[in-house]
Amino acid sequence: MKTHVLSLILLVIFNCSSIAQSLTKVWTNSEGIKTPESVLYDATSNLIYVSNINGQPSDKDGNGFISTLDPDGKTIDREWVKGLNAPKGQAIFRGNLYVSDIDELVVISIEQAKIIDRFKVENAKFLNDVTVSEDGIVYISDSQDNKIYKLSDHKLSLWLENKLLDNPNGLWAEKGQLYIGTKQILQVDTQTKKISVLAENCGGIDGLEKMKDGNFIYSNWPGRIFVTKGTESIKLLDTVDKKNSADIDWVQDKNLVLVPTFFGNGIEAYKLTLK
Repeated sequence: MKTHVLSLILLVIFNCSSIAQSLTKVWTNSEGIKTPESVLYDATSNLIYVSNINGQPSDKDGNGFISTLDPDGKTIDREWVKGLNAPKGQAIFRGNLYVSDIDELVVISIEQAKIIDRFKVENAKFLNDVTVSEDGIVYISDSQDNKIYKLSDHKLSLWLENKLLDNPNGLWAEKGQLYIGTKQILQVDTQTKKISVLAENCGGIDGLEKMKDGNFIYSNWPGRIFVTKGTESIKLLDTVDKKNSADIDWVQDKNLVLVPTFFGNGIEAYKLTLK
């Protein structure tokens, strides 16, 4: 009898823990979305920017475009900016949207809704995520060449090449540190370039977002989303074999996780519940 009661108590505790850490879908938009790779919410414009590859990730076909949605998932402008090839990671700084595009960093004026600059990255293989530090330095990952580039003072250069950069993708810059998602979460001091490993066995990170409490939300492209608790990773979503989860965004003030489903051709928004 005592053994049965103890088992029941443990089952209740386990279920409560599972419920306490979860994602609840609140909306989906698949209206004209074509192979979305990344999503990015901008509080200034109160819009969500979606990079649409609209084809194959490495094809220079001119089919790529950026869409805008409102925070409730309604399409504002399906082809807000066109003339891209296979746009992927995005970051915003002082009114400009920076987008990686195979072997270029493309700069878009948000006010003008047009491309105002392009930076060619010589010998780049597969530029992927983009982030911007508080002082305006833009970092770009090259997932197939295991490198990190930077744009500073209108000059683009190779910034980091290291054996720990095994398929680097998701990036996050904050307070003199660059966080890099590989199969691990790496922390790099932007002055000394000293690398520390914060979490291991992450399964190949795509989108990487830092939360106010210092933990991370990250995605695996095949269809998984995790939140970290220290060095531990807790799975929040698993849609493998159903939908991908590419370069996600975490909207702290709205408690929303935005998920581009890539081959699923849609954007999904989830409310996050944590302990």
